[in-house]
Amino acid sequence: MAILEQPDRERGFNKDRIIRVLLNHTGDELTKYRLAQLSGASEPWTRQYTESLEEKGLVEGTEVKAPVGLYRTWLDQRIEPNQLEVSLQYPMDRLAETDLQYALTTYQAENLNQGFLFTSTTDFYISPEEINDWLAIVEENGLLGGGNTRIRVLDDHVFYNQQAVDGFSTVSIPQLILDLLAEGGPCEQAAKKLIDSYHGDQ
Repeated sequence: MAILEQPDRERGFNKDRIIRVLLNHTGDELTKYRLAQLSGASEPWTRQYTESLEEKGLVEGTEVKAPVGLYRTWLDQRIEPNQLEVSLQYPMDRLAETDLQYALTTYQAENLNQGFLFTSTTDFYISPEEINDWLAIVEENGLLGGGNTRIRVLDDHVFYNQQAVDGFSTVSIPQLILDLLAEGGPCEQAAKKLIDSYHGDQ
């Protein structure tokens, strides 16, 4: 059975988390103390990092001034999830039945939220603590290697502000936008539409 494990990049996760929280709370007047709490980073480090984002004109305090630029910064420094590509019969049915934690992203999540992309692939994040449970499901119901499903592991903060749409769990809109941008191609177009609708005329 192929190994699936959490990326070993603890330090880099803090930047990911801070930007994720900022983009999930545009217009919420967060204090830097609250931002540190929600991202799990230390307050001094949060201040230092947000100041570097301020210098680039992306935020003012904790208010997002340039959403597109902030997504680009996030994309440039993002920690890529580890993932396992598998073939699963009826992956959405499997997710509908499971009690395990997951959050859909890319094609399926975009389709549930916006309906622009064809759902060619089912990508979802799982909790690092539940890797073995998911591997057991794959062993029972799927085939390893090239397929219709990508199971991703990052850190638990990827579930921040996750949503329920039509009975399925999806990542937050900002996380979805990031993952679509990273996917490229038609996904990038879908991401731009989501930025327009989610962040308005900022």
